[in-house]
Amino acid sequence: MSEDDSDLFRAATRDVKPLPVPAVKPAAPKPRPEARFARADEREVLRESLLPPEDEALLATGEELSFRRPHVSEQVLLKLRRGHYAVDAETDLHGLNAAQAKAMLREFIADAVNRHFSCVRVIHGKGRRSGPRGPVLKVVVNHWLQRADAVLAFGSARAVDGGSGAVYVLLKRR
Repeated sequence: MSEDDSDLFRAATRDVKPLPVPAVKPAAPKPRPEARFARADEREVLRESLLPPEDEALLATGEELSFRRPHVSEQVLLKLRRGHYAVDAETDLHGLNAAQAKAMLREFIADAVNRHFSCVRVIHGKGRRSGPRGPVLKVVVNHWLQRADAVLAFGSARAVDGGSGAVYVLLKRR
């Protein structure tokens, strides 16, 4: 910047006065956050979420999974779906993608067979967050379990154990 430019700028801004600075009032303290639910309310919500619907017809949505090998009787499958077999172990596949779920399911079934378990539960979810593709993990579980030699039968769980978002799996004894 040249000397002439500086002189011109000073001449143009000679009568300029700074604006007064307003006094800043301190902000009021924010209110303390309050819990939306007390612990008792949270337990009650959880308890209610595990109850079956009052109308049992709501459970028959056609979303249930069911499979048995030809040599496994329909009666065995019926007992399995009614929860008559003790569940020795369970795994939850929520939050996994299809490849991760398949790998975890393969490992879980292999471990269950090695430990001589006869019945396990696989929680795959109902696919509510899968969008238009439908229940991705449920499809993976259905297809993979049908192809696993160690699986004799499987069927959707009772409502208290996950309903159509979980399956009981009956394994071969080795």
